[in-house]
Amino acid sequence: MNLSLETPALLFSATSLILLAYTNRFLTIAQIVRGLKKNYDDHKNKSILLEIKNLNLRITLIRYMQLFGVLSLFLSVFAMLLLYLNKSSFGIYTFGASLLSLLLSLGISFWEVSISVTALRIHLKDLEESTNL
Repeated sequence: MNLSLETPALLFSATSLILLAYTNRFLTIAQIVRGLKKNYDDHKNKSILLEIKNLNLRITLIRYMQLFGVLSLFLSVFAMLLLYLNKSSFGIYTFGASLLSLLLSLGISFWEVSISVTALRIHLKDLEESTNL
């Protein structure tokens, strides 16, 4: 199997956009956590504590999403270097590891989104019951 130098470069734009989306998610959740912490300090409500715990898990998952996304980009660049140095078999395996890392990042992203959806459904359950939505 032969891999051209340009093939790993195809991941650059996709990975960069994914990392930007992950960073935006992180910043949004961090802002929500700060607001909830202030609210908890004022009211000591247990449900707020549970929301913060859920958001903390999501922040941890986003950190791993970012880690594997950056690792994917790093391995793509390293694969390009190996291909440039005519180490094609190592370059192919490194590019495969890059794809695997990107796949892990996307899988964790799906997990984080599913947690978010579940949390929103729980949050809106009271509204549904009181308004018969």
